[in-house]
Amino acid sequence: MSNQLIKDESLSKTKVTFLQRLWVIVPVVLLVGLISSLVYNHHAEFSWDGLKAGFNQELLIFFLIGIFAQLVDGTLGMGYGATSTSFLLAYGIPPAISSTGVHVAEMFTTGVSALSHHRFGNINKKLVKHLLIPGVLGSITGAYLLSDVINGEVIKPFIAVYMMILAIIIIRKAAQKNIIKKKTKRLSVLASFGGFMDAVGGGGWGPIVTSTLLGRGRNPRYTIGSVNAAEFAVSFASGVTFMLFGGIEGWQVIIGLIMGGVIAAPFAAILVNKIQRKPMMIAVGILIILLSFRTLFKLL
Repeated sequence: MSNQLIKDESLSKTKVTFLQRLWVIVPVVLLVGLISSLVYNHHAEFSWDGLKAGFNQELLIFFLIGIFAQLVDGTLGMGYGATSTSFLLAYGIPPAISSTGVHVAEMFTTGVSALSHHRFGNINKKLVKHLLIPGVLGSITGAYLLSDVINGEVIKPFIAVYMMILAIIIIRKAAQKNIIKKKTKRLSVLASFGGFMDAVGGGGWGPIVTSTLLGRGRNPRYTIGSVNAAEFAVSFASGVTFMLFGGIEGWQVIIGLIMGGVIAAPFAAILVNKIQRKPMMIAVGILIILLSFRTLFKLL
């Protein structure tokens, strides 16, 4: 009887260890597969001549945008898409290229961010499971519409206004005091809406999902880590959809955002418990509003 108990405990520990490793194995395998696919299908852009031709002042600008956006997202649990898309639109990048660039880059940055948050124990796995599938389905729908149905130039001013709304949500959440913890209902609806708006608008997963959960009194550390982990699957799904239906354009945008985001992701996971969140949320919200006003001014 004693031997059987020891055997059962050993099997249980092996199962738990394997499941824990899956949280690392799956993102790593997907990222390696993505890199291999991109290099194979777009070898001209990844050749030495292609990379050398792409290294210029614009790449440096996209690289800096990637660093800043990932630091914002990794520490606040929101704002990568809103920040990077606002900067790209203000710089004159078309919506479809901006959204494609942001989401292909996020396939890498959110993967590294998820691994970093897992490493520092910031993930509530039950919450991730609730957000995962609805978020993926919403993002696929939004990415397909933007790639194959909606005219990017027509919706550009609407995206700028949408970014302002996201910024107001961020500032409003920062200004909230004495948040009472409440049970969050309809997580699947929240995740679906967040994934859809994130794909169409180039951002919104964090401001919609993270801000709602934090507004319900959830622990910031585990909420931010979990939403970032789920965002990897959401971004991967929308990124693949963009690639299948719209192709990939704007390689300088993608490579710059990837390099900046991957470098910044581990630092953001460390800083998540060490920064003053409210002042930073307000500053980021104001910055997004100013960038969106600039985009609207250029359009009108």
